[in-house]
Amino acid sequence: MRIVVLDKVNQENILTNLLERGVMQFSEHEKTVAEIVTAVKNDGDTALFHFSQKFDRFSLEADNIRVTAIEIAAAYEWVDDGFVKAMKRAAANIGDFHQKQKQNSWFDIKDDGSVLGQRVTALDSVGVYAPGGTAAYMSSVLMNVIPAKVAGVKRIVLATPPDQEGNIAAGILVAADIAGVDEIYKVGGAQAIAALAYGTQSIPKVDKITGPGNIFVTLAKKAVYGVVGIDSLAGPSEILIIADETANPVYIAADLLSQAEHDELASAVLVTVSRRLAEAVSLEVAKQMEELPRKAIAAASLARYGYILLVSDLDEAAVIANDIAAEHVEILTADPFMLMAKIRHAGAIFLGEHSPEPLGDYFAGTNHVLPTNGTARFSSGLGVDDFCKKTSIISYTAAALRRDSDEIMAIAGEEGLHAHANAIKVREEVNQG
Repeated sequence: MRIVVLDKVNQENILTNLLERGVMQFSEHEKTVAEIVTAVKNDGDTALFHFSQKFDRFSLEADNIRVTAIEIAAAYEWVDDGFVKAMKRAAANIGDFHQKQKQNSWFDIKDDGSVLGQRVTALDSVGVYAPGGTAAYMSSVLMNVIPAKVAGVKRIVLATPPDQEGNIAAGILVAADIAGVDEIYKVGGAQAIAALAYGTQSIPKVDKITGPGNIFVTLAKKAVYGVVGIDSLAGPSEILIIADETANPVYIAADLLSQAEHDELASAVLVTVSRRLAEAVSLEVAKQMEELPRKAIAAASLARYGYILLVSDLDEAAVIANDIAAEHVEILTADPFMLMAKIRHAGAIFLGEHSPEPLGDYFAGTNHVLPTNGTARFSSGLGVDDFCKKTSIISYTAAALRRDSDEIMAIAGEEGLHAHANAIKVREEVNQG
């Protein structure tokens, strides 16, 4: 990995390079996605079945689009018992963590009898997308479905692409069953997102769509946003590690590679005060990468978006970490909790050498659906709030309205909205009469 002594000029260049990895650079695909979405919107199942045959090479029909209970039961025979046990424990951890995020409705009764409050209600229905093939991430099914279940969503459906024989990855089906998915449909790509957003003869529409996918899926989510809610427009995965001379270079190299192996656009950055550590990590990365089955992907990622940044002190490290606002931030220093207080922008923060990023990906219970590409500056990881909506409640008494009427009418008059003012005035006149 390249070692860079950080200064103002190369800091700006590095930030630009990392932020250019975002999905918005794939504008050449938007026209294709728009055509798919429009076709499914207008033609429903006919378009859905056409695109399934074209892209997945599977003859999708109304009688085979939905996964059956028999197929789910069979999936358990194809996976290892250890995997099932691990997924059940992970699901329990995720459920426990997200239970603590739940918010209650509240009402504030004033002395004058007026009531102000907020009612928290779950969404009616949610669609979760799960990629297939080599990108079949069973853990993402848990991360998207369980917070929705905790929130109280009554209908949760999963869309995932089949192989050419119409089979779904067994691990995906097991994960969906453990998480509590209500319906599973054998459809993928942009056409699946369009079907969830607009509904077809076979798939009733949902209110929100979450879950990872390729650029076509991401652009389809962008296209249907406003018709339905979405979680985010996720970019490539990323990790930033802050380390001092006390850190173990073997651990750091392993953690950097755990992100670099995702795809060629993934980013892995080490920020350190120690040149000695920087050089040791660079050597260790090269050594460990030789053993990886996805060596070519990791190598391409590190060549384009991998950096070891040398800074003068840990305060400077915190500044660059906040500028990058990475999806995953690991702090491997003598006092990681002290430095954590200075990190304001991160999707998730992992403290100490025994808290590697895969812990959050799979098992600890925190959500691994996190803001990427600098969006941690203004957004959060997926959670229970993403599957709820909040409604304001207002109830005034006549006396309370009379007390505030002049101020309300003054504001409405200044804005030129005289009917607004009149809605207050007529009540005042009736009360006085």
